[in-house]
Amino acid sequence: MSIYEKWQEIITNQNEASFPQFWEDYSTAEERIYTHILESKNPIFKGKFHELTKKFETTDELLIGFLDGISSSISEKLDLDSVTQDSDIKITIDFEKLYFNMLEANAEHLYSIPAWQNILMEEKMKKIKKDHKRSKIVIKEEKIGRNDLCPCGSFKKYKKCCGRNNFES
Repeated sequence: MSIYEKWQEIITNQNEASFPQFWEDYSTAEERIYTHILESKNPIFKGKFHELTKKFETTDELLIGFLDGISSSISEKLDLDSVTQDSDIKITIDFEKLYFNMLEANAEHLYSIPAWQNILMEEKMKKIKKDHKRSKIVIKEEKIGRNDLCPCGSFKKYKKCCGRNNFES
């Protein structure tokens, strides 16, 4: 069984009793890794997988979980299923995308890490937050009433023109 499959099994088998401890372990490891990345100001995260687990004092499964979580914020595709303890890990992080994705995941413990101040300017962070909020806005299109003029420009009522098939029974 691959490390990634073990990670998937851990996630799938969580229950009310085990989840709080799992979440505490995972979020602590995740925050420790992100803090290191942000403090180093280096978008390249690399090393042997087993060395990274020791460096960040975490388990194989939690590190692969971190890589799974960051996968939408990196420029290259990472085949998590093929990662072994001897794998060389090298990813390039897009910090703006990462910040947006942390907002999207509602991960306040991550997007509020103080080291973000050294990565993104305050104006950039505000813009990303604004873009994130804007992405959540749903605009309802105005419905065409059966007695309204048809939008095709025929000057007929919608029910007698393009909407005819919608109203026939």
